[in-house]
Amino acid sequence: MAENGNKGFSTRCIHAGESLDVQGGIHLPLYNHSTFAFENTGKLLDVVEGRNPDGNLYTRYGLNPTIRGLEKKCASLEGGEGCLAFSSGMAAEAATFLAHCNAGDHIICIGDVYGGTYDLLNENLPTLGIETTFVLGHELDDLPRQFREKTRLVFFETPTNPNLEVLDIRRIAAVAKTHGALTVVDNTFASPVNQQPLERGADIVVHSATKYLGGHSDLTGGLVIASAELLAPIWVWRKNLGQMMAPEVAFLLARSLRTLSVRVKAQNRSAQQIAEFLQQQSCVLRVNYPGLKDFAGHVVASEQMSGFGGMLSFVFDGDAAATAAVVDRLRLFSIAASLGGVESLVTQPITTTHYAMLPEERERRGIPDGMVRLSVGLEDVEDLIADLRQALG
Repeated sequence: MAENGNKGFSTRCIHAGESLDVQGGIHLPLYNHSTFAFENTGKLLDVVEGRNPDGNLYTRYGLNPTIRGLEKKCASLEGGEGCLAFSSGMAAEAATFLAHCNAGDHIICIGDVYGGTYDLLNENLPTLGIETTFVLGHELDDLPRQFREKTRLVFFETPTNPNLEVLDIRRIAAVAKTHGALTVVDNTFASPVNQQPLERGADIVVHSATKYLGGHSDLTGGLVIASAELLAPIWVWRKNLGQMMAPEVAFLLARSLRTLSVRVKAQNRSAQQIAEFLQQQSCVLRVNYPGLKDFAGHVVASEQMSGFGGMLSFVFDGDAAATAAVVDRLRLFSIAASLGGVESLVTQPITTTHYAMLPEERERRGIPDGMVRLSVGLEDVEDLIADLRQALG
């Protein structure tokens, strides 16, 4: 069980993984060291040979107190046995795939995924002999027939990017287990505030910590949370590929996590109000948000999530140019590709996250030229709605 696992979520955001240093600092300080020295060879070997699991040795290995404190905090928030911090979310995903798949193995990817993830699965991993089958969310009834003898992983986001489709974690994990495959869930959009995949049967959780966990658009990082057994081979790939998160980033991320709960809950409330506003606009064809009662995934989201998140998308009644004109008229929403920060962001998936995806594949996935994705920040929601109203007007 993760550290402080019996405490409330907000308490763990602040206290998990923290310890007083010799000066009495109330938070774990930044140890900006590449290497750590020992009093004698015996103590060095205690760390190298595993007799001192809390010893520090070399930052690329993750044996750095700032990084380890962050990892303990993140494991606690996701209810996992352990966590590994990475230089980016893509690094975390890549190491997970490489650690648990070999040449000839097979991955099933369900639903919409981030464009970079799609490229990794569709372009890069096949060169190593690892094949992926892509199953759309509405094709779940066909999922059992997609498994092969060498299917090792089932990977999906929920809610998905950019359609906010909600996939039933417990249902998918149960199917994967019967076929001897691991379930990997990207929990970036929901964050551990709103969703706990490990509690629902997932084996591994990954995050782009750049987004809600960082929350201030000032760091880049990734996380993998799982059991010690499943993390062990991922740790080797991280070490040998040099994918370690820098201590400075780990220090910033630990700072951000102390306010995670209050930030995300506020973003949940604002996103709900914005989604309801957009539903009332005649120029909006569709609003994708799990908190809307007529949204296709609302029933599953209500059972699986404790909050519906700060992300939403909508389809404007116009072509790509007309939609871009709406986006360009926004003043409080900055045009940017990321998400999860304190500032509100807007993007057209066809120009950023899914730009490299072939038009026919975007069409198959229901990502039209008129789609706009919003990341709702912490501004006053009345101001955000007023901005949207004038842009759509």
